[in-house]
Amino acid sequence: MGDTQDWAAGPGAAQRARSVAAAAWSCAVTADGAREEYVGAHRVTGDGGVLLDVPEDSALVAAALCAPRGEPTAVLEFADVAPVPVRRRIRSRLWLAGWFTPVGGSLLLRPTRVVLWQPSGTVPVDLDEFAAARPDPLAGAEARLLTHLADAHPDAVERLTRLVRPESLHAATRVVPLAVDRHGLTLRVERARTQGDVRLPFHTPADDVAQLAERMRALLARASAAACPRALQWQRADGDR
Repeated sequence: MGDTQDWAAGPGAAQRARSVAAAAWSCAVTADGAREEYVGAHRVTGDGGVLLDVPEDSALVAAALCAPRGEPTAVLEFADVAPVPVRRRIRSRLWLAGWFTPVGGSLLLRPTRVVLWQPSGTVPVDLDEFAAARPDPLAGAEARLLTHLADAHPDAVERLTRLVRPESLHAATRVVPLAVDRHGLTLRVERARTQGDVRLPFHTPADDVAQLAERMRALLARASAAACPRALQWQRADGDR
């Protein structure tokens, strides 16, 4: 079963792509027929280029020096992994195709094609929009925020389910925070064999962690005033037998 909740405002494809690239801790690089994995070795420039620190004996260095210009010669792949353990933990994937240019002791990839995959589908991202976009202001703190919410405040997560339509909670066995951005919080509703995601929008976007705290308090206040979903009550009652 998929989500039945109306999808609220969220980041556009270009901002989502920039957020994935900026927050990812690792990336895979395919060039000249070889694939290499790098951890903690990349950083994104202001205009969307990717600087990659590689060993001097890496095959990528030779590929960058010998590669012809005009056609993409390398592909960088980033996986956006949910920080809270869930089924189907990959939330999105990002591919940047282009060619490398040596810059100091690093390699700089200038994208000529950007593709973003999300559960809703795969979309090409306009290069100018990708270059102009900025990561979501919460992207760097998201993992810490979500794990804290899941580990230290499970009661708050349960309370937030009062804002979810009962049909979206039918047969739910677990509800966990899956994602957060400046526009809202996404919850993963797990069932015995399926899962679905529901979006809880903030009343206004949050520009930093302090504003996020206020937006979360507002969501919890709304949840406290709402009735507990009957679907969740039934699930708890079944589990107590």
